[in-house]
Amino acid sequence: MLFELTDEQKMIQDMARKFAEREIKPVAAELDRTHRHPEEIVRQMGELGLMGVTIPEEYGGAGMDYISYVLSMIEISKACASCGVIMSVCNSLYNFPVYKYGTEEQKQLYLRPVASGECLGCYGLTEAGAGSDPAKMSTTAVPDGNEWVINGSKKFITNGNVARFCVVAASTDKSQGYKGISSFIVDLHNTPGFHVGTVEEKLGINA
Repeated sequence: MLFELTDEQKMIQDMARKFAEREIKPVAAELDRTHRHPEEIVRQMGELGLMGVTIPEEYGGAGMDYISYVLSMIEISKACASCGVIMSVCNSLYNFPVYKYGTEEQKQLYLRPVASGECLGCYGLTEAGAGSDPAKMSTTAVPDGNEWVINGSKKFITNGNVARFCVVAASTDKSQGYKGISSFIVDLHNTPGFHVGTVEEKLGINA
C-alpha cells in the first residue's frame, strides 16, 4: 500500500499553503481580535475551489478527493483557525448532506452557490438545552400544505450570522426520538421569522 501523496494532492497542498501564508496569516490576529468576518478571504477561497473541494465540478466544486480536502484545510487552519472552521463547515456539514441526499433541483439551487464560494452554508443542530444531542432537540417541523413550519432556536452555529443557506435539524416525530429527526434546507435570506441572536464571546475562533 502506497502512502505517498499524488502530484495533484501535493499541488493543492502547496497552493493552499502559499495562499494562507500570503493572504490569511498576516491578518489572522486582527480578525480574531476584532471579530471581523473575513469576507474577502472567503471569496478568494471560493475562487480557489476550497469551499467545495470534493464536490463535482458540475455542482460548482473542485472535484478533488478527501485527502486533498484535508491537506488544504490543514494549511488554511495553520494560518487561521476561524478560516479553517468556516471552510470545514461549508465542505463537511453543509455541502456533504446536500450533495449526498439532495434532489437534483436542490443541488443546483442550494449546493452550487456554496461549493463555488458565491455564498456560505451552515449546519443547524446544536441547541441551548440539548447541546449536540439530537434526541433532546426541541426544534420542531410540522407540515403546512406543501410547506413545513419550523419552530425553535439553535446555538453556536458556525457561519450562522453570515450564511445564506442552512441545513437545519428538526424533530418531525417526537415519539421516535432521534429517529424522528429530519433535515431541511433553509434559505436564511428569504425565510419569514428567522433572525440571528447574540454572537457569543469566545476564547478564540472569533472571526
